[in-house]
Amino acid sequence: MSLINNMRKIKFTKMVASGNDFVVIDKKPAGNLCALTRALCDRKFGVGSDGLLLISKVKNADLRMRIINADGSEAEMCGNGARCAALFSGKKKAEILTLAGIINTRVYGSRVKIQLTDPKAIKLDIPLEVNGRLIKVNFVNTGVPHVVVFVHGLDKMDVDSIGRLIRWHIKFSPAGTNVNFVEVIEDNLIRIRTYERGVEGETLACGTGSTASALIFALKNNLNELVKVKTQSGETLRVYFNKEEGSFKDVWLEGSARIVYKGEYYV
Repeated sequence: MSLINNMRKIKFTKMVASGNDFVVIDKKPAGNLCALTRALCDRKFGVGSDGLLLISKVKNADLRMRIINADGSEAEMCGNGARCAALFSGKKKAEILTLAGIINTRVYGSRVKIQLTDPKAIKLDIPLEVNGRLIKVNFVNTGVPHVVVFVHGLDKMDVDSIGRLIRWHIKFSPAGTNVNFVEVIEDNLIRIRTYERGVEGETLACGTGSTASALIFALKNNLNELVKVKTQSGETLRVYFNKEEGSFKDVWLEGSARIVYKGEYYV
């Protein structure tokens, strides 16, 4: 017990939204945040998660959310993380300040709906050479950069290796990009698998990626108001929007979020 008593304790909450899991801390810990995040997110020697959500008080919103990826890098925005932060806040309605801007949130029990910042930098059918093959991809920034690639045979895709090549492609340097592989199921239903920048691998879900894929799909198929996105976790997220002459306003993402457990991490 003497060894534990001499160690610094960090209280945390483990949360999950659609298979995207996070360690949530409501007070900035002392020390190197990048190194601490890598240790916390380690699935063998730490708590294990896709990232760290650091929640704090702020004057011009209900709370501030910082998103630190599992590799220690900081992201501008995370859709599933924002839904966890909304539930964590205990408020039915809240404004959350992120590096991408202020996010409005609504909590209905375990269902959480967030309004994302307006998407920007939309580009369709970008020619891209990957592994010596020329393919066409689409791009949109939904708070963070996303490439959307429409494919057939989604289950057979090597998401990690192909996603990594696109994520680091010179076309998207220096920031890089997240990569979403999308298969059309029905008129307003798509399936998605995502390679996440910062996690550097496939995750079970990505909120901003699901939103990006839904918007590009809507743009290419002249849809308005709603696209459903089935994630690798099995949950189907709902993306609501208003489309106006090739751009989008009033974009909302809806899905589940929950607290898994609370604990103490010893440094």
